[in-house]
Amino acid sequence: MTASVIGVTEQRTRPRGRGRRPADEVRSEVLAAAGELLLTEGMAGFTFERVSAISGASRTTLHKWWPSRGALAAEAYFRTVAGTLAFPDTGDIAADLTEQMLAFVRLVTDTAAGRVLADLIGSMQTDPELAAAYREHYSAPRRALAVTAIEAARDRGELRDDVDAETVVDQLWGACYHRLLIPDQPLTADFARTLVAQLVHGIARR
Repeated sequence: MTASVIGVTEQRTRPRGRGRRPADEVRSEVLAAAGELLLTEGMAGFTFERVSAISGASRTTLHKWWPSRGALAAEAYFRTVAGTLAFPDTGDIAADLTEQMLAFVRLVTDTAAGRVLADLIGSMQTDPELAAAYREHYSAPRRALAVTAIEAARDRGELRDDVDAETVVDQLWGACYHRLLIPDQPLTADFARTLVAQLVHGIARR
């Protein structure tokens, strides 16, 4: 996931032909190139100029589809990590949540995605277009997958009837983001497992 920019350029840059390619194909190639550049250099080295040079798409095309480099970065990030963060569905919500949390922790601690995610969160505090793209392409879809899984588990009787799925999402992922952004304590696989176990089983003495 962290190929050199030179390597990315060699792999992605292609001569512009005379024929017009389908927009979906061009957009997909731009997002792939943008994702690789983002994971290689983070937001500091991420520009329309670099993405244009690597993907072969014109800057005019990029500006037409994305209002800012932040908006492009957010969509490219989600496209890059979506497969890694696919939500499991085994019918056991504790196991599914544990596997999902472990996948997230591995992604942000073992690859450059964690640094990029922190960059995106920091940058969107002053970039409203990035913030909107982050919600549309990353945080909202991720939250919806988790809420759907938790509500399904509640409906099939695994969880209490009064469980609020949105709050569960905040309890689990909020704790991980806290350790990612404010590293007073390490973000580890053991932490992820403990989060789910304590949430599912409760902390009150029975």
